[in-house]
Amino acid sequence: MSPSFELKRLVTGAPGLDDILSGGLPAGQMYLLEGSPGTGKTTLAMQFILEGTRNGERCLYITLSEPRTELELSLRSHGWDPADLPIAEFVPAEASLSAEQQYTVFHPSEVELADTVEKLVATLDEVQPDRLVIDSLSELRLLASDNMRYRRQLLALKQYFAGKSTTVLLLDDLTGNGRDLQLHSIAHGVIRLEKISRSYGATRRQIEIVKLRGSGYREGFHDYVIQRGGVVIFPRLVAAEHGESFDGERMASGLTQLDAMFGGGIARGSSTLFTGPPGSGKSTLAMQFAYAAAARGQRSIVYTFDEVLRTAKDRANALGMHVDVEVARGTLSISQVDPAELSPGEFIHDIRSDVEEHDTRVVVIDSLNGLMNSMPGERDLVMHLHELLSFLNQKGVITLLVLAQQGLVGTMHAQVDVSYLADTVVLMRYFESKGAIRQVISVLKQRVGAHERTLRELTFGANAIEVGEPLVNFQGILTGVPQMLSESEAGGNVASPLHGTMSSVGGPLPGQDAV
Repeated sequence: MSPSFELKRLVTGAPGLDDILSGGLPAGQMYLLEGSPGTGKTTLAMQFILEGTRNGERCLYITLSEPRTELELSLRSHGWDPADLPIAEFVPAEASLSAEQQYTVFHPSEVELADTVEKLVATLDEVQPDRLVIDSLSELRLLASDNMRYRRQLLALKQYFAGKSTTVLLLDDLTGNGRDLQLHSIAHGVIRLEKISRSYGATRRQIEIVKLRGSGYREGFHDYVIQRGGVVIFPRLVAAEHGESFDGERMASGLTQLDAMFGGGIARGSSTLFTGPPGSGKSTLAMQFAYAAAARGQRSIVYTFDEVLRTAKDRANALGMHVDVEVARGTLSISQVDPAELSPGEFIHDIRSDVEEHDTRVVVIDSLNGLMNSMPGERDLVMHLHELLSFLNQKGVITLLVLAQQGLVGTMHAQVDVSYLADTVVLMRYFESKGAIRQVISVLKQRVGAHERTLRELTFGANAIEVGEPLVNFQGILTGVPQMLSESEAGGNVASPLHGTMSSVGGPLPGQDAV
């Protein structure tokens, strides 16, 4: 049996990228880092060199385009010390304005490419770097004047590095004729950085590993941001990579009648969707579950898209939920999210980090409408949610989702249908009775355990949320205009909430399954 071969990997200075690359870049290879201007190539390349410097490796950053002064300004803007980045500045002679630097006999490309490559090789022979960055290939492409000469020169550089242990990162800003597929074939690995423009809000940035010879990596697009301190990458969440065992238990809301509708509370490791028209109490009930868990010492976090923090706290306090006390204890966190500035990958990464680092037991996302506004399309939202809910369920976390439907009474619909992703769906509605608008709540489905199939009235009073008895004397409540049944009609058999059926009069209510 042949011994197993394990590649030596170099950490890149960006932990998220190391995660995507299964530990880092295989050492001693040549890689291409490509992206349009403004995608963060230079910043990521600096992180790569600075990480090597911290590890005591010989490193070199060769710049063919930006002068040293601009690179040092960029370093200081991130809080890095320019002395930690060894820079070799190669400025083409034709960049000078002096008359003696202008060629008259030879074509500039014939002289400058040879001079640049000769100087490059001499510098590398002297330094013998373990890590090398060449920024950028667009300058070499211009000096070569034609594709054949350019490709021949790159092949010569690759052959030169083949006998050395140098890990090379070539930067390409794609200012020429777009992506260079010939260069893709030469490089051992290709990393692509992209900017995605949006009609409103911050530009989204994504990274993709196009290829990596002889090594596994996480495919697909991964969000990243550029901030002080460098490029921060958020690896795409893969739920199958996470899983653990946990005790099966139910979490109570602290409202007896509400808990009865769920058969004793919401099961741990499940997701619940609260859906209904605006103002029907979805956010309030989700907050009630989170607050009750926090009061028992189980950490909960609420992400709110649609309300400012002050409004969310004031509404909760007015209903008897002393959220400020739990926030001070550290058992409850309320975070306001701006969908215009949100990177979906960053948002999901924040949730994952909070769950793994703080043993969070309840996560509230209020609302999916706000989350959807941060996504480029409906399809992306569903896929992101599927992985997120699977991850949270496997971690034993209770996830509460809020989804506002369009409309107030009668027929309503949502911008996106995610009800099939949730383990439990709670429907909330307005209905008219005796000249007044009332609210009703019903548990439409629950995958774990038995639940009520009744409708109960929901009221919000001073310092209290009240869930009434089953509404057995109405028919057609979910249409918004119910009919009141006579005493004899309403006196039909209504069995126990957990196992019985609805009144036989008129059949099952709209939206309810017949039993």
